[in-house]
Amino acid sequence: MQYLISPSSHVASLDTITDRLNHLDPSALVDVDTAGRLRVSTSLADAELLLALGLAGLLVAPCDLERLPSECCGGCGG
Repeated sequence: MQYLISPSSHVASLDTITDRLNHLDPSALVDVDTAGRLRVSTSLADAELLLALGLAGLLVAPCDLERLPSECCGGCGG
């Protein structure tokens, strides 16, 4: 699943967030877009993602979490 996250404050570093997410989902990808929103691709469910971000020091409300539609074409079979 892909998410755009607009936290009210960026307390945690991108490295800290990535490390915390990778402990739960080794294939998770994290970056920041030009608007300053966190972009996350992960297999974690919404509640798990919110918990992991909180443990990384980034407090995110459920309303700050936007799940994006899948871009999967099914071509790779994954």
